[in-house]
Amino acid sequence: MNNINNDAARQAIKIIEQHNGIIRTKDALKAGIQPRTLYKLRDEGVIEVLSKGLFKLSSHNSISELDIVTIALKYPNAVICLISALSFYGITTQIPHTVYIALKKGAETPRIDYPPISVHRFSGENYSIGILEKTIDGVNIKIYSIEKTLVDCFKFRNKIGLNTAIEALKLYKANYKPDIKKLLEYAKVCRVYNVIKPYMEAII
Repeated sequence: MNNINNDAARQAIKIIEQHNGIIRTKDALKAGIQPRTLYKLRDEGVIEVLSKGLFKLSSHNSISELDIVTIALKYPNAVICLISALSFYGITTQIPHTVYIALKKGAETPRIDYPPISVHRFSGENYSIGILEKTIDGVNIKIYSIEKTLVDCFKFRNKIGLNTAIEALKLYKANYKPDIKKLLEYAKVCRVYNVIKPYMEAII
């Protein structure tokens, strides 16, 4: 850090540590970190770029759900859904190569270079019900509950595959105490009651 004030660098690192080792450019600037300090730390390998406008301390422990955390920090209104949510709950054998997010109809599509995202539009109560807040490595994320996720998988079965939805329902039965009432409640709101009911009767 020859060309940068060491006090400024130390203060910047301290601030980023207070943000659990990850910080957005706008939050860094708001906290008093000068742009030249931020980019010098990047150039010297002290911090690394996760995505445009998002940095992580190189010395910080690896993040368990880095892609989801990146989306949550950049787009806090996005709700993790479908395959990504199934993976989070451990009820799929699929490995998501994109982050599946739900947005309200009419919301602006996120512009992000990494990670890749799969955007799905939800309207009204179909969007708002079943949203939970979880914490991953100190970062708050929005994700649909396991029951809402299962119902959504049947609703979007033509996009993600009916077999994926059925497998998830079986793994849900095997690993969790099924909440039939919630499943049926969400199924009615999402208008897939008649679709999911026969599978529930056969599996659960």
